[in-house]
Amino acid sequence: MRARVGQRVPVVVQSRGRRRTGARVLWVAAEAFVTCGVVVLLLVVHQLWWTNQQALADARREVAVLEREWGVLDEPLPSPAGVSAPPLSSSSAASPSVPASEPLPASDPLPASDARPSSSRAASPPSPSLSSSDAFAVLRIPRLGLTVPVAHGVSKRSVLDRGYVGHYPGTAGPGRPGNFALAGHRNTHGEPFRYLNRLAAGDVISVRTRSGTYTYRVDQILPRTAPHDVGVVRPVPRSLVKPSYGYDAPGAYLTLTTCTPEFSSAYRLVVWAKLVG
Repeated sequence: MRARVGQRVPVVVQSRGRRRTGARVLWVAAEAFVTCGVVVLLLVVHQLWWTNQQALADARREVAVLEREWGVLDEPLPSPAGVSAPPLSSSSAASPSVPASEPLPASDPLPASDARPSSSRAASPPSPSLSSSDAFAVLRIPRLGLTVPVAHGVSKRSVLDRGYVGHYPGTAGPGRPGNFALAGHRNTHGEPFRYLNRLAAGDVISVRTRSGTYTYRVDQILPRTAPHDVGVVRPVPRSLVKPSYGYDAPGAYLTLTTCTPEFSSAYRLVVWAKLVG
């Protein structure tokens, strides 16, 4: 009888040890899970909120600097029929919201010679230099309440992530014949083009430079195309993926590109406008 009792004792002790070890493992796993959750939450907050605040502040400062240098104030643009546009002050900007996008790839830019037609109007400003990422223009879209600086290039780090809109290298300058093509984030980093899908034919867009203000009117919208569809930023823009969208004749075009759907870079949304003044 004693032998049997003696044999049972270590079994009971061993069972308690296993339970304690299992409890420790579960506790450590729970702590690790909570820690990882907090880290992920902080990363999400940084990506969805803080990058917007930083980029919006940077973009507003740049718009104020440009307008102070030019020594002029923009007059309100006419609103499309039935739409009340917000005042176009230097403090206007896209509503901050929420994550990150890339434009059509800049790895296959158009040659600079292709972006410049053989003849141009004497009053047109020279094309901006492409050697710097400094802002050279201010883009305004009354329908969206958007005021944002335009800088050279479509680099994420030096242009798009600062809340700016980027000018595709090799495309025409503002107000010039050809295609003045721009890219902007749909989400995060100021997300200037988050609501680009809300534009409709007839909406007014302005581009102010040191030389003056150029007014465009939205003409066509390509809801979705492939990221490699570089035809949309050519001098006479036409989609290579969906050829029914685009133009056949030279003109003075403005192209806006961003990612679609939101929170994804799977496709590109394209808006085309024509110079009207």
